[in-house]
Amino acid sequence: MTVRWGAAALVVVGLIGGVLLPTGTASAVHGAVPGDFNGDGYRDAVLPAPGANVAGKEAAGAVVVLYGSSSGLAAPRRRTITQNTSGVPGTAEAYDRFGAATATADLNRDGYADLVVTSPYEDTPKGTDSGAVTVLWGSRSGLTSGTDLPSPATAADDPAYYGLDVSALSLGAGPATRIAVAGYDGSVFFSGPFRRTGSYGSVEYNRNTPSVESVALGDFDRQGVPDPAVVTTRLDGLSGGQVYADPLIGNELRQGNGLIAAAGDINGDGYHDLVAGDPDEPDADGADGALGGRVLVWYGSGNGVLTGAKPVQITQNTAGVPGASEKGDDFGAALAVTDLNRDGLADIVVGSPNEDLAKADAGQVTVVPGRRSGALGTGAYSFSQDTAGVPGASEAYDTFGATVSAGDVNKDGRPELFVGAPGENNYTGAVWVLPGGTSRPTATGSRLFTAASVGLTQADSTLLGGNGLLWIA
Repeated sequence: MTVRWGAAALVVVGLIGGVLLPTGTASAVHGAVPGDFNGDGYRDAVLPAPGANVAGKEAAGAVVVLYGSSSGLAAPRRRTITQNTSGVPGTAEAYDRFGAATATADLNRDGYADLVVTSPYEDTPKGTDSGAVTVLWGSRSGLTSGTDLPSPATAADDPAYYGLDVSALSLGAGPATRIAVAGYDGSVFFSGPFRRTGSYGSVEYNRNTPSVESVALGDFDRQGVPDPAVVTTRLDGLSGGQVYADPLIGNELRQGNGLIAAAGDINGDGYHDLVAGDPDEPDADGADGALGGRVLVWYGSGNGVLTGAKPVQITQNTAGVPGASEKGDDFGAALAVTDLNRDGLADIVVGSPNEDLAKADAGQVTVVPGRRSGALGTGAYSFSQDTAGVPGASEAYDTFGATVSAGDVNKDGRPELFVGAPGENNYTGAVWVLPGGTSRPTATGSRLFTAASVGLTQADSTLLGGNGLLWIA
C-alpha cells in the first residue's frame, strides 16, 4: 500500500502497513535542530515521538533529548519529556501528540537554547483539537520548566490545530527574535523579548491566508529581523498550497507552490533565501508541479522575496541530482536548509520518503549543495538505508527521509545529519545520525536510534523522529 501525504480535510481512520492510526489531519512538519539546552558546550539532539503513549494515554506524545558530548550521542544519555513531566504545562491526554512539531532557539538570550514544542490536537477551553504551544526553557540543568504561548484566537474564531508547525529564529535581542506558529485558524507570530515567565514583546495574528500547514523564518531582506513565510494547506488547482513570503500583508508568490518551507542563504549574498518543498504531483498535465515532486528556491534581496519572481526548480531530473523523477517519490516532502560542508553556503536537504528502492516507499535523502553561481544540483548526493555504512536495510514503507535536520553534537565543527523514518519497525519509527565528514556528512560511523533504544517500548505507532508531512491518505 502506498502511503500518501495528509490532506487538509479530516479523515476518519487509515490502515497503513497493518497499523491502525487514529483520526487526524496532516501532522508535524519540522523538527528542531540540536541546541545546547544545558550550557555544557555541546548541542543536544531532539527526537520527537508524537505517537508515544504516556501513562496509558494513547499518542499523548513525548520528546526525547539526547545529550551531546565529545563522543557524540548515546541512548543512555537522554531525558524524556512529556506533558506529565514536572515543570511542563498541561497534562498528557490521549491524542494530544505533544512533540508534533519542534523548534530550537535561544529565545531569552541567556546563553541556553530553548525548545518550542507543539501539541496541535490538544483540547482546550477554546475547543476540541484547538492545539497548544509550549516553550521549554534551557538552563544549567537542561529543560526543566516551561510556559505556554497562547494563541490570540478566541473560541469564536473556531481555533483548530494551533501548532501544526513551528519555527523559531534568534538574530538578536528584542524583536530580532521571533517564533512563527501554523494553524488552520491562522498563523501566529511572536516577537521578543521573551522571558522565562512566559511573557513576550508582541504578537501578530494573521488570518489573511487560507489554513497554514508550514511556517519558516528568515532574514530575506537583510534587515536583521526574522521575516515570516507560510505555506497553506492544499488548494484546488495547485499541486500543494500557496506560498506567502510576507503573510502579514498577503504577499502570495505568484509562481510555484508547495507544502513545506525553510530558509537559509544558499548563494552566499547575505540574504536568506526561501525554499519550498512541493512533493505532490499536478492533478492534470500542464499544471504547476512536477512528476515525483520538486523543490523551489526564491532568492532574497534588498526588497525581500519578490512576489513575481520565478523560482529555481530542482527535481530528481535536474542535472547533477542523483536518481530520476518517478511517480510517487514525494521529493520535497521533508526539508532542511543548513551549511553541511562548512563553505559558508546553506545546503538544501531534501527527503523523498516514498522513493522506491529495492522495496516500495523505502525512502531516500538528497543533499543539494549551495552555490554562489551556476545551477543548483551540481555536486548533489544522496543517502538511503542501502548506502554502505548506514545501519539497517531498506524495507517497504520505512519512509526514510520523512524528517530531516542537522547540527553539530560533538563540537568538532562538522554538522551531523539527522534522518527520520516513521514507518520503521511497525511505525515505532527510527532516527539515523550521520556524522559530519571533511566535506560532507558520511555514512561511516552513523548511528541508529530506535524507539525501543530510547526507552519507548510500545508495539506500534510511536513515530520516533516525527512523521513530517506523512499521515493518512
